[in-house]
Amino acid sequence: MLAPKSVATLGGGCFWCLETIFQRLKGVEKVVSGYAGGDKDNPTYQEVCTGNTKHAEVVQITFDPQTIAYKQLLNVFFYIHDPTTKDQQGSDIGTQYRSVIFYHDPVQQKEAEMIKAHLTDEHVYKDPIVTEILPIESNPFFSAEEYHQDYFNRNPTQGYCSTVVKSKVDKFMAKFSDLLKNQI
Repeated sequence: MLAPKSVATLGGGCFWCLETIFQRLKGVEKVVSGYAGGDKDNPTYQEVCTGNTKHAEVVQITFDPQTIAYKQLLNVFFYIHDPTTKDQQGSDIGTQYRSVIFYHDPVQQKEAEMIKAHLTDEHVYKDPIVTEILPIESNPFFSAEEYHQDYFNRNPTQGYCSTVVKSKVDKFMAKFSDLLKNQI
């Protein structure tokens, strides 16, 4: 009998960065770039970029909880982006780049709140954590256009990829080498 899969939905800046990093983790079976948290069904990238739809760029991660725990995904998530900047990651500015966790069940909600509280209590960041923790059922996920999927792996020499995405990937790989898949 196959073990049940779990789903996590996270937003922390440009989805190309998140997708590329989470694809490299053991136990992660699929990562889809998309949008969540807005008020328009099936938004386009151009609509989301205006900030008018209220969507965040997110990734939806299908993973095997027997191989990688949701808590480990959250630890990676908080490490690879700045959860203290509202509506911004580096030079990417706008509500679509906000830090947000869309939980799929009460257990995910509790774990997200506990990790956020722990990081706050331990003063891991100089500034307050502004990461939102919201239910996915009232903030549906919409897959991004096909050209956004697997973007870094298909376009490693593109300017943003070769500078911003690659530096985040390198930082992640150095810190979480024990969680990496062997083939990537």
